[in-house]
Amino acid sequence: MKHSPLIFLVLMIFTLGCKDDVQPKPKAMLRLDYPKADYAESNIDCPYTFDQNVLSTIKENQDCSLVLDYPMMKGSVYLTYKPVNGNLDTLLIDAQKLSYEHVRKADNIIDQPFVNPEDGVYGMFYEVSGNAASQSQFYVTDSTEHFVTGSLYFYAKPNYDSILPAAMYLQNDIRRIMETLRWKK
Repeated sequence: MKHSPLIFLVLMIFTLGCKDDVQPKPKAMLRLDYPKADYAESNIDCPYTFDQNVLSTIKENQDCSLVLDYPMMKGSVYLTYKPVNGNLDTLLIDAQKLSYEHVRKADNIIDQPFVNPEDGVYGMFYEVSGNAASQSQFYVTDSTEHFVTGSLYFYAKPNYDSILPAAMYLQNDIRRIMETLRWKK
């Protein structure tokens, strides 16, 4: 019985160390905070200008189509410029059709008219919720000479819950683009 205090000690350690008080961890969401948006006038050689978030970089393509790249959010806003040459109806139909192509995957699409008569900028903003490829679409025009469409895309498979903070941030940038867009004379 020489080992009985040792056996007793080992049994006590196993008994006290093996509790079944497992506590479930609460569900949590990753909080994504982005810096406050700071804007500057875009410096592009196009028939329009707008305020650009300084976190974005502009890549100019032909015909004044642009990509506003947001590397921190892994997303981009694509802008396409088209001159109006008696084809406003076709441009409007194409822009609306592009926005509603996401209806299959979207939970909801909210369209919000935009009117700025002082600067001759009229358009529509589409907020898309759900696992659609694009979370926002818009178009603006002066109805006589200029037409710009825009789309927001992320570099990942759509998962609305995961991209919602970035989508909301970039939707505010898109609204700012629409509000500050001016046609050059």
